[in-house]
Amino acid sequence: MHIAAGTTLGGRYVLESLIAVGGMGEVWRASDIDLSRTVAVKTLKEASAANETFLKRFANEARNAAGVQHPNIAQVLDYGDQQGTAYLVMELVEGEPMSTILERERTIPEKRLVKLMIAACRGLEAAHASGVMHRDIKPGNLLVFGDDELKITDFGVSRSQDQTTLTATGMVMGTAQYLAPELALGKPATPASDVYSLGIIMFESVVGKRPFTAANAVDIAVAQVNDKVPPLPASVSPQLAALTNRVLEKNPRRRPRDAAELERLLAGLVLEKRQEAPASEPQTQDSAEARRRLPPSIAPRAHRPRPDLAGPQV
Repeated sequence: MHIAAGTTLGGRYVLESLIAVGGMGEVWRASDIDLSRTVAVKTLKEASAANETFLKRFANEARNAAGVQHPNIAQVLDYGDQQGTAYLVMELVEGEPMSTILERERTIPEKRLVKLMIAACRGLEAAHASGVMHRDIKPGNLLVFGDDELKITDFGVSRSQDQTTLTATGMVMGTAQYLAPELALGKPATPASDVYSLGIIMFESVVGKRPFTAANAVDIAVAQVNDKVPPLPASVSPQLAALTNRVLEKNPRRRPRDAAELERLLAGLVLEKRQEAPASEPQTQDSAEARRRLPPSIAPRAHRPRPDLAGPQV
């Protein structure tokens, strides 16, 4: 069916204006005439609606997100299908994705970043406690509103512990720029996989660019597995730099084990910049020395060198 302003879905959701357009669908501001409230309605594009994998992802998002109730997760209210058009009804978050903030401001002040990351950790902690791994944490899926409050959205590629995978063997799901190395290798997602994605966001927010870039998604995934994390600039607080590097460990066992542990570490940070420097300038010997004096709970863990992991099966 043709979707446009004025379309009514499920006999109660009247689409008013288009909020966002993605590769798989559209998000509309809508009015729930039964309960007299404003909601957000996500609809699948016509081509996506005809794709069985996209339909499964859509239903997966409804099922997993609806099963997790938390102030830091955008609530799913309803799910339906009308004349072959699947739609998902969510609470309307009057704000903007973190990706828009980064596009506009390039970097985010450390105290603000820590506040946002703590909120994201709390939402992920609730999801993980329910057995749901998000698997696609990225700035575009973190909605910021009010006084730097945050809600996680888009559980389209999430996976519950009692679900089977949506992909064939050798395939991965998620966004390559924020993909944990173990997911790039086709291994199961764990809470530490979502934590790694937050680490990429932390790096990007203080540096102004992501740590791993390449010409295509496959090369980026290979870099996630094999390449070292670039040095953070000396303008970054030593404790935040050390924690970011720990969160971006290739081996998930060397990262904070889950969102709850990362939240505790973020809350305990003392943000004190040692010097201002251009974003591209690596950390100095002085800042490296400062990291060695950090508390053991935050300082990077020492480990023996290991051979590079094999490339991802993507």
